[in-house]
Amino acid sequence: MPFLLCLKKNKSPVPLGRSVFQKHTPPIQQNYQALLESCLKNKCLFTDDNFPAHISSIGTGALLKKLPRNLQWKRPHALHKSPVFYAANRKQLDLCQGIVENCWFLAALEALTFHQDILAAVVPQNQSFERKYAGIFHFRFWQFGEWVDVVVDDLLPVNEEGELVFVSSVYKNVFWGALLEKAYAKLYGSYEDLQIGQVSEALVDFTGGVNTRIKLAEAPPDLWDILTRATYSRSLMGCQTHLGTTKVLKNGLVAGHAYTITGIRKVTCQYGPENLVRLRNPWGKIEWKGDWSDSSYKWELLSPKEKILLRKKKEDGEFWMSLQDFKIHFVDLMICKLTPDLMSQEDGKKWMYSLKSGRWVKGSTAGGSLGFSNGNFWMNPQYWLNVLPVEDGKKSLNSCNVVISLMQKHSSKHRNRAPHLFIGFLLYKNTFLFSFFPEQYQSNKKLPPAFFARHQPVNKQQLFLDEREVTHYFHLEPSVYVIIPSTLEPQQESEFILRVFSRKHVLWEMVNDFFNTLKEIVDRYEGKIWEDFFTKHFEQNPEINAVQLQKILNNISWRNFQNFRLNFSLDSCQGILALLDLNATGTLSIQEFRVLWKRLLFYLEVFQKRDTSRSGKLDLVELHAAVQETGISLSNEVCNLMAIRYGDPDLQISFESFVCFMLRVEIMGEAFRNLTQDGKGIYLRESEWMMMTLYS
Repeated sequence: MPFLLCLKKNKSPVPLGRSVFQKHTPPIQQNYQALLESCLKNKCLFTDDNFPAHISSIGTGALLKKLPRNLQWKRPHALHKSPVFYAANRKQLDLCQGIVENCWFLAALEALTFHQDILAAVVPQNQSFERKYAGIFHFRFWQFGEWVDVVVDDLLPVNEEGELVFVSSVYKNVFWGALLEKAYAKLYGSYEDLQIGQVSEALVDFTGGVNTRIKLAEAPPDLWDILTRATYSRSLMGCQTHLGTTKVLKNGLVAGHAYTITGIRKVTCQYGPENLVRLRNPWGKIEWKGDWSDSSYKWELLSPKEKILLRKKKEDGEFWMSLQDFKIHFVDLMICKLTPDLMSQEDGKKWMYSLKSGRWVKGSTAGGSLGFSNGNFWMNPQYWLNVLPVEDGKKSLNSCNVVISLMQKHSSKHRNRAPHLFIGFLLYKNTFLFSFFPEQYQSNKKLPPAFFARHQPVNKQQLFLDEREVTHYFHLEPSVYVIIPSTLEPQQESEFILRVFSRKHVLWEMVNDFFNTLKEIVDRYEGKIWEDFFTKHFEQNPEINAVQLQKILNNISWRNFQNFRLNFSLDSCQGILALLDLNATGTLSIQEFRVLWKRLLFYLEVFQKRDTSRSGKLDLVELHAAVQETGISLSNEVCNLMAIRYGDPDLQISFESFVCFMLRVEIMGEAFRNLTQDGKGIYLRESEWMMMTLYS
């Protein structure tokens, strides 16, 4: 019998035999476009009767005691003379937590803001307080296998001074964060239902991705490699500190608190390399005080340029710390990826995705776990998984990476009013299935109790968690397997969804739905065309110089850029290298090249969009539009000056010149923001000034 491991938090499992089943009620669907047009036609502002500006939308428990006196609900136009829904030219880190203890939600939201294209899927950008304004907004969340649209009005709770009591922005005229929080509260029942949660849950709600949780006390030796792959493969990351009796510790960390991982960097110190992790407190203040904090002496061990670009002396909640300190002071690392290639080093590969919905029904399919079922384990829903071999080049892989995720659906409209059941699953390999149970395989019938009495599961240490989702990674030989999802105890009822990710597989449920329509998900953000070339080249040259960079850029097969040939000059490549080479080594590392590659793809998309004449060059008007498209604000004088510096005699800008131009604008803008104390000016020593101007 497999060992059953049950991890509890602060609540007990539902007593044996007790049913908590209520069919999951999906959120009320409202047609945003129809409601918007109706309000515009009738010249009225939208008010949402399904989530009214009333105390009932806030909750009924402890949160009410935190509310300020004379709570009011006001629209942004009453709070600021020129409200803005979303400011694309602002930096990501602009949200602050309110009185709801939902740091887990805000930490996930902060992670989302680092990927503007993913954010746009959750926060539709064609909304404003000016054009077609009617007091109505909408947001999209992933809920149990499908995306749902949540509509809200823009009445927000404020105190007597007109300050938002929940999520707000450091820029007082920006309201997207407050409205998104309201939509999320509506999705889960009330603001109070956001009081307790997991960063991992919110990350999945924002992406529909697959989660990985790493216990940092048992962190794998390749943790830095995992963080590196996560950073450059469009993953969202959060983490949590240890629980404690003191809220704010002497080292500046907040006990039992969620943080966002906003970046990583390998730096070169006088004593050697150091791996650093950048984090942000969703409160927007209170920072780490140890090594590599804003005031740490460790920064003096770096080159002047690297120190200028990385170090911030601002109380904004964001800070650096060493990887070693990170493993000591944080409990869990949560990584959410759109596809599950993070742990398998298969970035850019195609993954198949299958989803099945099911139910544990008392007296029918609620058999419980193997240790509690009293012979009824076989009654649980059973799913056949045929893992198929994958041809990788000329050879077939003997081991396939498979991710299996089981998620239970909450049975109440209010997220925190129905406790999670302890759930898990067993995976059996059907080595002898064809010989011993041919009828079941051919007729698609459930396996009988005898099968489970004779065979051991692949995951012998079955883990049951009282969490919404349980996910496991497997390395499986191509074969037929059976997945048995179950609750810990029998006769407990709930709906669930089962998700399987792999390179190639077929998933179907016993008894029905054998001919499953397979879905394929592709990582839209990392192209395979260049990945093979990239890997091959950097295996030979871990660090590349300007000549090698020129060779790479001029020989890559650029997607959607077939009209003319790109030709990066050696001078251009030397300029690019100088801007990105923070260690002043004269070379680019793999990590630095990936940063460059991500920017190149973005610049390419903007350049093509604004090159309306398809000439392969931008004139002054197109250049202004392209810069604005990137979300950067430059004066006409600066744009004209850069056209003179980077353009040809007719002030036409090629793509190569546009890349050098935009990299310089972004790097120098970032340096200014890191150095300024008041947002107006900076002070530099002569050596720092020379480093910033001459080398770059």
